[in-house]
Amino acid sequence: MTPTEPLTGGAAAPTAVRPPLPVKMVIAGGFGVGKTTTVGSISEIEPLTTEASITEVAAGVDDLTHTPRKTTTTVAMDFGCITIDPTLKLYLFGTPGQERFGFMWDDIVEGAIGGLVIVDTRRLDDCYAAVDYFEHKGIPFAVAVNAFDGKVEHSLEEVRWALDVSDGVPVVVFDARERGSVRDALLVVLELALARTGS
Repeated sequence: MTPTEPLTGGAAAPTAVRPPLPVKMVIAGGFGVGKTTTVGSISEIEPLTTEASITEVAAGVDDLTHTPRKTTTTVAMDFGCITIDPTLKLYLFGTPGQERFGFMWDDIVEGAIGGLVIVDTRRLDDCYAAVDYFEHKGIPFAVAVNAFDGKVEHSLEEVRWALDVSDGVPVVVFDARERGSVRDALLVVLELALARTGS
């Protein structure tokens, strides 16, 4: 049979390879908890960031007590992506952490299947706004405790109690610098979102 002849008889017609399904996920949390690092650790493309230098004015507004070496901050969003498997590709959108940029959240979160709320156990109060936002919007989310310097200040049960999140909200420990650890945290959110949709 020549290449121009149609496939007939018992031969199966070739199936078109579908591109992976695009899925949006949000990375949220307070100032300096590791959102930009999380996106950068896992993204298969060079992540798009909107980092700006922390000025003296901003330093007077943002608490740098636990992040003294931090010289930049996200002023709009971070963006990256990762192909989970041939059928699914995650597009990651990191929110700015400061409350003064909260007006951007609705646009960033639009269409997201879920969120990963990153917390620093040394300053849990910085993530209350993110937890409240996802609960209010009814968007599935997991809480990811970033292990700064390889340790956390409180147990996961203490974190759950302090944030007053339901048993249905996963609370995990991860390291924003480690690709495998970030992957595992994102998969927790993905599984939660799929369970919510009944898939």
